[in-house]
Amino acid sequence: MRKEIRATISALGGYVPSTVLTNQFLSTIVDTSDEWIRQRTGIEERRIANAEDEATSDLAASAIQNLLDNYKVKPEEIEAVILATATPDHLLAPASSLVCKKSGLINAFGFDLNGACSGFLFGLTTGASLIESGRYKKVIVVGADKMSSIVDYKDRNSCILFGDGAGAVLLEPTTEDYGVMESVMKTDGGGTESLMVKAGGSRFPAIAETIENRSHYIRQNGALVFKNAVEAMSSASSEVLDLNDLDKEEIDWVIPHQANKRIIQAVSERLNIPFEKVKINIEKYGNTTSATVPLVLWDFAEDFKPGQHLLITTFGAGFSWGATCLRWGQLCNKKEKQEYALPQSEPISL
Repeated sequence: MRKEIRATISALGGYVPSTVLTNQFLSTIVDTSDEWIRQRTGIEERRIANAEDEATSDLAASAIQNLLDNYKVKPEEIEAVILATATPDHLLAPASSLVCKKSGLINAFGFDLNGACSGFLFGLTTGASLIESGRYKKVIVVGADKMSSIVDYKDRNSCILFGDGAGAVLLEPTTEDYGVMESVMKTDGGGTESLMVKAGGSRFPAIAETIENRSHYIRQNGALVFKNAVEAMSSASSEVLDLNDLDKEEIDWVIPHQANKRIIQAVSERLNIPFEKVKINIEKYGNTTSATVPLVLWDFAEDFKPGQHLLITTFGAGFSWGATCLRWGQLCNKKEKQEYALPQSEPISL
């Protein structure tokens, strides 16, 4: 009898820009302080892409290149690329096309997926389905966002939260008891106006009035988003544990979307999972939207051991949210020479 095919993460890559935007710098341009930001969000700094030279496709391609540089994977072997992003280079053509070109993925088809902060989770589940179908052997899922391109640095409620970055994973088939398990994914369009960029799409194309009104920047109802995020991530996580017949005690690591440390703490408390099992890097990167989950996987990959259960949960604009479980497997062989370290800090100017 044919064994069930699962999709397992076999390699990881990541990239963050060299420019560091600190809380102290933000306090010089808006009415805020380092202490207030740390207490309210847990963020200490975030990485910001070069305004002219780095677009989302560049961030994504750099994360993929980091993966290819460090693991014994050839670019021509990649069959598909799913780019989760809310900040594509252009409305048309897809940023994934540019990513394939810049990464030398000559045999891959690619497409963009916008699930906001849940984009990587949605992309991971979609990529796993391609693998599970038996038609594809190597699929890259990359989450990348240049949030600085849609952040209003005159709005203290939003500019403190977001940063730029990208993370990528390679999915391959396995018949062992590893890989992506059942997922829960949900949307509720009723939350759209609570977290959105109003202009720039087909409903409000760019005109002088939308530019004058600063309608091309992200706006959010922070209190409402906070409340919904805690409830949605907690309920989706409980549901996905039941779906996979797992007890919370069997979860070794929780990988939450990195939007706000207080949200993460509240979700941990509701699930009654010890906070020491929760992986956090929000203090370094802020909220990188589609990139938060893969950047956490990349940052802490050495801590994950084969057979361990990881719980991933996200929440974002849309509202979009969900959760999945995966059983960590064996990563493919690394190259002898390891590439990439975090770039050195560079001066910031906005």
